[in-house]
Amino acid sequence: MTDRTPAAAALQGDAALIRAVGTFALTAAVINVIVGGGIFRMPAALSSQMGSAAPLALIVGAIAIIPIALCFSAVGSRVLATGGPYSYLTATFGQFAGFIGGALMWISNITSSAGVAAALSDQVARLVPAFADPVLRALLITGVYAALFSLNAFGVKLGARAIVALAALKLTPLFLLVALGVWFVDWSQVSFAIGDVPSFGALGASMALVMFAYSGMETALVPSGELRDPSRNVPRATVVAILLVVLLYLGLQIVGQGVLGANLGTSKVPVADVAGALWAPGHVLLLITACISMTGFMMGNLLGTSRLVFALGRDGYLPRAFGRVTKVHRVPMLALIAHATPAWLLAIAGSFDTLALISGGAICLVYGLVSLAAWRAQRLDLRERGDAPFVLPGGPLIPAFGFAIMVAIVFTLKRDEFAAIVIALAVLLAVYAGLHWMRRRA
Repeated sequence: MTDRTPAAAALQGDAALIRAVGTFALTAAVINVIVGGGIFRMPAALSSQMGSAAPLALIVGAIAIIPIALCFSAVGSRVLATGGPYSYLTATFGQFAGFIGGALMWISNITSSAGVAAALSDQVARLVPAFADPVLRALLITGVYAALFSLNAFGVKLGARAIVALAALKLTPLFLLVALGVWFVDWSQVSFAIGDVPSFGALGASMALVMFAYSGMETALVPSGELRDPSRNVPRATVVAILLVVLLYLGLQIVGQGVLGANLGTSKVPVADVAGALWAPGHVLLLITACISMTGFMMGNLLGTSRLVFALGRDGYLPRAFGRVTKVHRVPMLALIAHATPAWLLAIAGSFDTLALISGGAICLVYGLVSLAAWRAQRLDLRERGDAPFVLPGGPLIPAFGFAIMVAIVFTLKRDEFAAIVIALAVLLAVYAGLHWMRRRA
């Protein structure tokens, strides 16, 4: 199945990739993937479930996601190969765990990219109503994926620069909205009191939403083979990005509730409505920002996930051609196509809400597995680069807490959602068994 010539070998595997992504670009990539479509819908969704106590859900979510970020930092500074969670789990628990983690992550990323693309079409339709037409909507989604695919096809340097530019364009209006809007907050509409939480069930349901909103670091960290000095850059970029994202989400929630009050929970475009309440032209400005943000998410998703598919091909779980890069720009072209095509089709056929449920459940499982990988990598003192890794304080405490909270969140899902995850895992096990049998015969 593979071309054994020296030229083909030079274009296959991690050695063919260019290490061009530093701390700043990686931080921007993490923020870009996290601050995607969810941030423009989350204030209303949390307000409808939690009322004035919605900021508590974001704080509890931060308590849950920060240990996960630390686990990613720890294991990411020890494992060299491109693939993110897939490579982390393979290096610590073997091929079976790596395949399960990689497959779950690919499913999560396909559905999240498609869901955000569907939401992007809705935002554009509010700006230009003609795009509400199904045919024009499909053409819009097709054009967006074609443009993002082209940027990624011309090399990781161009893709990384585009990510930094998109991050700056979308984050500036959002941070300005928080900085200016906090002066107009009616604090009687905002509560941090446990007693104001409607119910434990409401808190559990809101946590699933918050975890989906905070997710994304795993995709940005997949191109490990293209990072400069990952032992230093991965911990710095991951922790800084997560802290900035948590502060931004919390600030937007507080400003939204303090400005719109109970009306926040019924808003279809809550961030744009808050901006419009403070300054009339701000409504259109934030709708445009939402489009830029969602495009940035899709850009980071395509860059990171294509490298996950590259890793699966590199290690023989997909045909070896998926682990090969182009001669000129050194990008995994077939991996780009394999990820962009199903996401594009699902975006045309699906909706954000449905696709987000699939993505959120799968990613919690990935986070739990990465927590275990961080514990084992530190216990084994794994050092694939040979330099000093990031060490988690407290030994197994942080990974154990991260794993426990992810399992708890998964069990807050409804029965049919949980059943869908179990069925998906059963299908993945069957796929793994089939591929393993084929490799043994080969």
